[in-house]
Amino acid sequence: MGRVLPWAAVAVLVVAVLVAGWTSPPRPAPVGSDTLGPDNGEVVDDYLTRASDSLAEAEESGDSEHWGLVSFADTVGIDRVVEITEEVRVGQVLFRLPLDRVQTPLVPVAVPENPEALRRAPSVAAGRLGSVEFGTERAERVAAVSADRLAAGCECVVAVVLRGTAAQFRAVADEPDVRAVEVLPADAVAGRFAVTPLLPTHVETVVPGPDDGEV
Repeated sequence: MGRVLPWAAVAVLVVAVLVAGWTSPPRPAPVGSDTLGPDNGEVVDDYLTRASDSLAEAEESGDSEHWGLVSFADTVGIDRVVEITEEVRVGQVLFRLPLDRVQTPLVPVAVPENPEALRRAPSVAAGRLGSVEFGTERAERVAAVSADRLAAGCECVVAVVLRGTAAQFRAVADEPDVRAVEVLPADAVAGRFAVTPLLPTHVETVVPGPDDGEV
């Protein structure tokens, strides 16, 4: 069995924070200084440029391996993640059920270096939602719907954290359903950087969307 990365220790906390009403909260302060993903309130085009620049800089470092964040243009299924990551290491999968005008929780799942563990990640995400207490009836309904859809294998992946070379990240970036690839310096350490994906619903600015839709 592959080694599980340190993100697993904080995953339930992240779910709880997001269910409390922060779809794109201020980042929690990481132990180190590295972060992946847009800042709350950042202009999307600015982030896309910043992410593209980070990959270009990584390409100048040769064959060194890096941690990086891949954000999708729209939610995808776990089979698609398996397909486009055959040559790279998947460290974390981030799930979020798309519901019109409803704030649904972002559920991060750390996975060991094992394709079958990656395929089981949606079920792990569904179970994780069941371990969190919710403060309102609406939040309970949203979590229950999210868990049911995740358990059924919905196309709910919004982003993945990968480990690979710049060339491997470039190949992933060229996939048609990939919206952004941001790469950290080669000395970044797993579990010592914050991760906030660029959501498909972030069009102009990284801010929470409406939360007045039916569940």
